[in-house]
Amino acid sequence: MTKLKPPVEKNTYYDVTFEDLTHDGAGVAKIEGFPIFVQNGLPDEKAKIKITKVKKGYGYGRLIELYEESRYRVDAPCPIYRECGGCQLQHVSYEGQLIAKQKQVQGVLTRIGKLQDVEVHPVLGMENPWRYRNKAQVPVADREGGLVAGFYQQRSHEIIDMEACLIQQEKNDMVVQTVKTICEKYGIQAYDEKNNKGVLRHIMARYGLVSGEVMVVLITRTKKIPNKDNIISDIIGRLPEVKSIVQNVNHKQTNVIFGDETNVLWGEEYIYDSIGDIRFAISARSFYQVNPEQTKVLYDKALEYAGLTGNETVIDAYCGIGTISLFLAQKAKKVYGVEIVPEAIEDAKRNAALNDIHNAEFAVGEAEVVIPNWYKNGVKADVIVVDPPRKGCDEALLQTILNMKPKKVVYVSCNPATLARDLRILEDGGYATTEVQPVDMFPHTVHCEAVAKLILK
Repeated sequence: MTKLKPPVEKNTYYDVTFEDLTHDGAGVAKIEGFPIFVQNGLPDEKAKIKITKVKKGYGYGRLIELYEESRYRVDAPCPIYRECGGCQLQHVSYEGQLIAKQKQVQGVLTRIGKLQDVEVHPVLGMENPWRYRNKAQVPVADREGGLVAGFYQQRSHEIIDMEACLIQQEKNDMVVQTVKTICEKYGIQAYDEKNNKGVLRHIMARYGLVSGEVMVVLITRTKKIPNKDNIISDIIGRLPEVKSIVQNVNHKQTNVIFGDETNVLWGEEYIYDSIGDIRFAISARSFYQVNPEQTKVLYDKALEYAGLTGNETVIDAYCGIGTISLFLAQKAKKVYGVEIVPEAIEDAKRNAALNDIHNAEFAVGEAEVVIPNWYKNGVKADVIVVDPPRKGCDEALLQTILNMKPKKVVYVSCNPATLARDLRILEDGGYATTEVQPVDMFPHTVHCEAVAKLILK
């Protein structure tokens, strides 16, 4: 059998019309049915492109000239948008972003999930889609003239020095810049990843949107921080909102941000924030949603889909620090939460006590192991809520759901592709997906969350 040769060659030029966006925000054009991915291309635009790379089933191109622009194309307001890898869609109007995200969710449900007739609602977006992130974790490097801090350049480990990020809370920008200046003043060396030397790897700032409290986390290669007391004293003097200064030690030669050792250098171990009526204690390592305003929108939708009357038993798989569990507990008879990370379960128990909630119970372990044990011991769930990581639900958990047969399943997803895959499995096992609501938690990036409602046929 002869191999089909791709219809394009490297370094050749073509006139194309972009048809779609990829999951990472590149424009998709087709030449004789052969897909070419081009950064900065938008659907319906006509352009000249140059082929830069050809693979077996697809190729990459560079945008040379635009003949016809999309009505959704705008000038990106961020001066370092083209270099920085933090956002992918600032060149698309917010209306255009929401339309693209709805189309993305619809597309994967049809293509991967083979779900033709499920209603995908318009994306719930933000009134003001800027300055929403409550956590900044920024790598640091040494350059001539001092320390630089900013996000990595696209597809590299070169840091783009950044004074402001338009999707970060302004408070976090100020904290990162102030801490960088203070560390520079006391001669703190940045981490050199090639030689595994230096001290300061990352500066992290967490900001409680409702409480106004700030946590500073210094992620270092060494336990010893030169001039530590002076640095702490200067941070407190210049940033009165700071309630907590924490050090995390990561001595490994890795691009994983956190190490295993965390110590409070000054102040409290936690800062506090609220989503709706629920208050949360947030530690340096806590998983806490970075856009609390949209998190409330997401959880309100999950609560609506659960349709609780006060008599139900609910299981929350992948419960994290109890965020969804505690929302559900306000309306349910009993909530059981399970999570594999022990520290997250400690946080969940603390958050339940903080809010005087007594009908939520939490267990450490794999959902696919813990939930069958609960089932064996007589726990029968009326509703199961899942909010898995990007890789989606474990197959054994999906089988457990099918065995337990709760009347409803509410699936909260941060990855539409794995959502579509898992919905197909639940559909084949006797559930019907009645509707899906995408929620824009991360404006100007390609990420989209969604909530799906399933009922037992």
